[in-house]
Amino acid sequence: MQSLALALYSLAVFTGLVNALAIPIRRISIPTSERPVISVGKRHYEARQESSTTSTSIIFEPSGFVVTLRPKPTETASTTTTSTTSSSTSVSTTTSSTSISTTTSSSATSTTSTSTSTTSTSSQQPQQTPPADGSKKWVVAHHMVGNTFPYKKEDWLEDVKLAHESGIDGFALNTGRDEWEPDRIADAYQAALESKLDFKLFLSLDMASLPCNSAENAQYLRKLVLAHVDHPNQLKYDNRAFVSTFAGENCQFGQSGVEDAWKTQFTQHPELQGKIYFVPSFFIDPARFGSFNGVMDGDFNWNSGWPIKVTTNFAKDLLNEVANRVKEESQRGGLLRKPLNQVLSTASAGGDSAEAELQEALSKFIGSTDTDTEHLNALKALSASLGKRDGEEVKPIYMAAVSPWFFTHYGANSFNKNFIFLSDQHLYSKRWESIINSRDQLDIVQVLTWNDYGESHYIGPIKGDQPDSESWTDGMDHTAWLGLTKYYATAFKTGQFPTIEKDQIYMWSRPHSATAQSPDPVPQPTNFELTEDAVWAVVLTTAPAKVTLSTSNSPDSNSQKTFDVPAGVSKLSIPITPGGIMKGVIERDGKVVVELAPTPEQFTFQGSPKNYNFNAFVASAVAN
Repeated sequence: MQSLALALYSLAVFTGLVNALAIPIRRISIPTSERPVISVGKRHYEARQESSTTSTSIIFEPSGFVVTLRPKPTETASTTTTSTTSSSTSVSTTTSSTSISTTTSSSATSTTSTSTSTTSTSSQQPQQTPPADGSKKWVVAHHMVGNTFPYKKEDWLEDVKLAHESGIDGFALNTGRDEWEPDRIADAYQAALESKLDFKLFLSLDMASLPCNSAENAQYLRKLVLAHVDHPNQLKYDNRAFVSTFAGENCQFGQSGVEDAWKTQFTQHPELQGKIYFVPSFFIDPARFGSFNGVMDGDFNWNSGWPIKVTTNFAKDLLNEVANRVKEESQRGGLLRKPLNQVLSTASAGGDSAEAELQEALSKFIGSTDTDTEHLNALKALSASLGKRDGEEVKPIYMAAVSPWFFTHYGANSFNKNFIFLSDQHLYSKRWESIINSRDQLDIVQVLTWNDYGESHYIGPIKGDQPDSESWTDGMDHTAWLGLTKYYATAFKTGQFPTIEKDQIYMWSRPHSATAQSPDPVPQPTNFELTEDAVWAVVLTTAPAKVTLSTSNSPDSNSQKTFDVPAGVSKLSIPITPGGIMKGVIERDGKVVVELAPTPEQFTFQGSPKNYNFNAFVASAVAN
């Protein structure tokens, strides 16, 4: 029976690909205005302009363009690894489940009193038990198929196994218009099958790349979906194949309106009706969700992964509010004359109360669930339309995002995409902890991303093709974050933080000072003033311990800090100056149990970088 099912599936894949290739894939603008194809190095890209009905729901780069980067296939079909530098320490963790504790651990305390105080907090156990209805929680990672041209099936198999080991249940396969991508998608599904793991896949249709002006464009999308709808490793929800998007809120497929277009040409089209569960990421005001009855079965809130509301201007407005509360005029003026980065760094180093007040105001947005609440409330407008389906109650799905970082650095002569989103103050941990504490309202968490190198938020290995991002990704390995991902993903899925069986330390930092000057022809990214010159650390300890962070091989009171930490998770940081290094040590009973010390060649904080690079160098160490 299984052989018959696989045979029928293989026939469906072949038929779908043949039909798909009959549709020419042209690089056209979305929705109407055309942009020139731009050559950068050996690859070619096109910038696409997007419109929006709201000023707060869509990611706008400073230039006003949303750009999806897709490398032109390279000459070779063999996998190339562009990252040659990584931490010499392990990123693996061993965990086991334990019941939820209602006791929260105390905050870590510093045992050294100096002017370079650091931040430290300990996470709490989630407040909910697993849902009474027994619904399953999923954690998936966004995988850019457009960066996989040189992939073979074996590369997909490596990714599947590594993701599964890291607590990830599947990949959202972001696919665009490149004509070779259906072949890579087929390889991904086959690799997942051959892995014999419970690992699921689903398509994330990149509508910032795929054309959607005509009915023929919609036909192509249906063929893509139908090619894998019955695959054993297809993620299904409510017995339907799960399908998502990036964007698509302007697609009309030759119809009179967007809502009617998606309904008649996709979700309710006879070829797909009753076969898919559609959870797009439409960048629209959530108040419009109700108009997509019959289209949306749920919502993917892409922008929830970062505090996108916090920009340089937003922070300066907060600073003005703080300064207005300062009584002494001289102190008020001095506060306003400081660069924003200096104000924030002073706060982290235990500065004046005014600086600390600003940092506290900004920290409320780090990992916040405000945008999740807004989207969840708006989804209620879809509940009535779903109601009972196939004789069972169906509720709209909500898929939240979590991301460790965001930096992109393309100049005006290429994509004009050069900005950051605030990722300091332990964004990845804090966002995960907020998600876990809200887990009874969330169905799926999507990690952004596995391999989007152009925006620096990858957690997988650097391999395949890059969209001309090597200048800020070479030597900037992020796979250490996989250990944290596994810990938090397990807690989200089970409602239980796993037992920490081995002491672990994770550290990361940017490679140079926020205010450093460089001959780079591409200027500092928009919002760079929000960043702090700091090394961020998260430690997972099996029992109370001492943790020492250092930024010098000859530490003094300004470059070393020791903390008493409880068992559990503690978030720490220490300021860093040019020439600084990264070192972390966990001690217990006078013995070193874990030491993390990347070599100076791997990481040295620079004062005069060749290029601006606001990506993160990430390393970790786990006790033997």
